[in-house]
Amino acid sequence: MPAEDQPQVDASKRLRGEGDRALALGGGGSTGNAWLIGVIAGLFDSGVDLTTAELTIGTSAGSTAAAQIAGATPTELFAAILDTAPQRRAGLTGAGPGLDRTRPAIGQLARINKIIASAEDVADMRRRMGAAALDMDAASDGSWSTRWRATVAARLPSQRWPERRVLITAVDAHTGQPVVFDRESGVELADAVAASCASGLPYRIGDNRYIDGGYRANAENADLASGYRRVLVLSPFGGRSLQPVKWGMHLETQLEELRARSSRVQTIFPDSDSEHLFGANAMDLSLRPPAAVVGYDQGTALAGQLTEFWR
Repeated sequence: MPAEDQPQVDASKRLRGEGDRALALGGGGSTGNAWLIGVIAGLFDSGVDLTTAELTIGTSAGSTAAAQIAGATPTELFAAILDTAPQRRAGLTGAGPGLDRTRPAIGQLARINKIIASAEDVADMRRRMGAAALDMDAASDGSWSTRWRATVAARLPSQRWPERRVLITAVDAHTGQPVVFDRESGVELADAVAASCASGLPYRIGDNRYIDGGYRANAENADLASGYRRVLVLSPFGGRSLQPVKWGMHLETQLEELRARSSRVQTIFPDSDSEHLFGANAMDLSLRPPAAVVGYDQGTALAGQLTEFWR
């Protein structure tokens, strides 16, 4: 498609503004998505409705959750996770996933750590991540984006951008520049989510390629809530980051900046007893139901203390 016909994709110039409540949903793989839905559903069923946020920021698995809660109630989404629980294959035992599931995740983690170690700064890291993804894409048959879009679209209750403000993060694989999608970007919701979740091969939209939104700043991208009076961050990774602290990408650095601009900030992380559900096990579909239940229980337990903050 000619350059002048490319969709406008970067909403960064429209980000400045003020509001009351912002919700940031971080990345964390398939189990991270289930945990996010569980927390939101537990709070919802206890009288705290996070879907009323004026701004929702979705990154990677969090982008899927942001799109899902825009098309169905948290209660329905939570029930769907429990109703469609996949079974472990015979011969796989123990708390962790089968080896065939952990090896891709461990291999991806090793590649990410190698790139981070060789990068000079965050901009250099993004360029290297994009170049590595494009190299993998060149060696593929080119069908991945089509198949990935179908997978992502099937997970969304609605294919339409919501009226309320939703921001989906990604990174341009060719330039390494951060990108933010919204309903005015000229990009369909399923494409925006697919791009934000592209942690291996790059996702194609038009002539452009995009990689995971977690490479923009961190797995939560809470800095995009600047100007909002109350900011709630749900982080399946517990605010952890693989990048050096000096790069300024860690969640706590962004939270300090939000507080310095007068935002009230609250965070929700998975409890220590559920850490085995994330990390190397994040893509194990059989762990989605327990991750959702853990999140639901946390949301229920936290509803009392979050009522005043959110309302």
